[in-house]
Amino acid sequence: MDDIIRLDNISQFNALRGIETLHPLVSVFDFSKMKLIPEGRAHYGFYCVFLKEAICGDLKYGCNYYDYQEGTLVFVAPGQVISIGNKPGNPLPKGWGLLFHPDIIRGTSLGRNIRKYTFFSYEANEALHLSQKERQIIMDCFHKVDHELHQSIDKHSNTLITNNVELLLNYCMRFYDRQFITRSQVNKDLLAKFEKLLDDYFHSELTQTLGLPTVKFCADRLHLSANYFGDLVKKETGKSAQENIQLKILDIAKEKIFDTSKSISEVAYELGFKHPQHFSRLFKSETGYTPNQFRSMN
Repeated sequence: MDDIIRLDNISQFNALRGIETLHPLVSVFDFSKMKLIPEGRAHYGFYCVFLKEAICGDLKYGCNYYDYQEGTLVFVAPGQVISIGNKPGNPLPKGWGLLFHPDIIRGTSLGRNIRKYTFFSYEANEALHLSQKERQIIMDCFHKVDHELHQSIDKHSNTLITNNVELLLNYCMRFYDRQFITRSQVNKDLLAKFEKLLDDYFHSELTQTLGLPTVKFCADRLHLSANYFGDLVKKETGKSAQENIQLKILDIAKEKIFDTSKSISEVAYELGFKHPQHFSRLFKSETGYTPNQFRSMN
């Protein structure tokens, strides 16, 4: 259990799980036909999309098991270490998997846009839960890729495969948008916690010890991945998490600036800026006034 299995390519994964390799850079497989292996940890060198169709605990991210429901999608990016395998007595895995190596998307539209699919860096509890209709769309995409893998490889193969993978990921983006909307009340609760977190931060000693609050700090305190937190805030407010933090900084700064017993530099240091000129630059870029000009307007 202490040794990490390195799975740098698709054929290594396929050999481990008893899956036939039809293409060196892509694989589609049925979980129920996979060879079962004892629990272990694996370092993945490729992208994975897992559609789980039953509650089971055969995949673990960090310290958390994915809590699967009917039709749940989870995503793994190259470089992540995932616990895999089955404990004795656990339900047999059921579902489908898609693996694709970064090499197959180099120079393609998908390769140029892969960073926008931020859900590859989401945490276990941020998985995508599908409706029956959405699940069918995802399965259609899986089947299209699988169909290409069973054809003779020609000059069109990689294009058709990557286009269908990109289509699948675009549907995932749409379905995540739907999930953000249907969880609107939960999201609003998180935004309220985000607001309180910032208020508490600026009224504590954290500004002196940690400096300005970061998106990662806020996400960690709210028990979310930075990418999921950023996407949630953007969907709910129309502004990025960083922009929301900057707006909070400006709101508090405007109050502090009117305290003429403190210099602008003192205000900047109190807010967590290491260099007062950085504060002045941010303040002017957002308000159109320097801190001193704003103070003189009182």
